[in-house]
Amino acid sequence: MPEQSNDYRVVVFGAGGVGKSSLVLRFVKGTFRESYIPTIEDTYRQVISCDKSICTLQITDTTGSHQFPAMQRLSISKGHAFILVYSITSRQSLEELKPIYEQICQIKGDIENIPIMLVGNKNDENQNREVESSEGEAMAKRWKCAFMETSAKTNHNVKELFQELLNLEKRRTVSLQIDGKKSKQQKRKEKLKGKCVVM
Repeated sequence: MPEQSNDYRVVVFGAGGVGKSSLVLRFVKGTFRESYIPTIEDTYRQVISCDKSICTLQITDTTGSHQFPAMQRLSISKGHAFILVYSITSRQSLEELKPIYEQICQIKGDIENIPIMLVGNKNDENQNREVESSEGEAMAKRWKCAFMETSAKTNHNVKELFQELLNLEKRRTVSLQIDGKKSKQQKRKEKLKGKCVVM
């Protein structure tokens, strides 16, 4: 069985302090930590549905600094999807994503089919906003990727972010919904299946 089939690797990039770990922890564990602890590299796993079977969503939370270029290249080459996080309170953090995006393009080649999400985090801190939503959207358009604003603190759009990222995957059907939690559409389809009466 190819390694790819049971693992779906999402890599989270962004400057230090933009809330990458907070987003990942909020999604995986439902928790939020007020204090800032720099990350070297952490990997979290979550079971998801993948092509009608179950697979592991592997989320790699990378370091915010650029001290480890080799690790960064490895994460990109192994990643299936990417979340590029900046803080809406820091224009600098958006600027710092440009070289990372360029490196993803360089390593992955054709990024047309690669799910990439540009994320403006900390949208609960509107009073300190330095980057308008429209600027984030414009950057995402330029990069041909999806865009969303989130707040790990208030849990705004966190689950939606990961679901949206999985929806962008065209080569496989990947979903946060595991068979036990079927969507209304699926339930409806199943209700209609096998209901015929012969008179």
